[in-house]
Amino acid sequence: MKKLLLAFFALASVVFAADGETLLSYSVEGETLLSYSAIAAGIGLGIAALGGAIGMGNTAAATISGMARNPGIGGKLMTTMFIALAMIEAQVIYTLVIALILLYANPFLAILGL
Repeated sequence: MKKLLLAFFALASVVFAADGETLLSYSVEGETLLSYSAIAAGIGLGIAALGGAIGMGNTAAATISGMARNPGIGGKLMTTMFIALAMIEAQVIYTLVIALILLYANPFLAILGL
């Protein structure tokens, strides 16, 4: 996690280190904004997929462990697990929707008047 955070701040420092005129001239054309939106969508989906996969793995492991300890409540545990998996997957789908909005109907372009 520390390496990922360090890489994120290293990439973000490049944006903050650029002079304002260069960023403004590219932003007027919208190329920089669109490319940053694509990068943000990709990173956001990657993090969401990673978090969803970890959450689903932990949920399945806990369910299997619970059924191994008490096989009589296996049906209730499976129902609860499927509800939990659906909620975890919903969070990843929300990230996908936000990424698609950033890519195809970028609200930041309207702010710039493009």
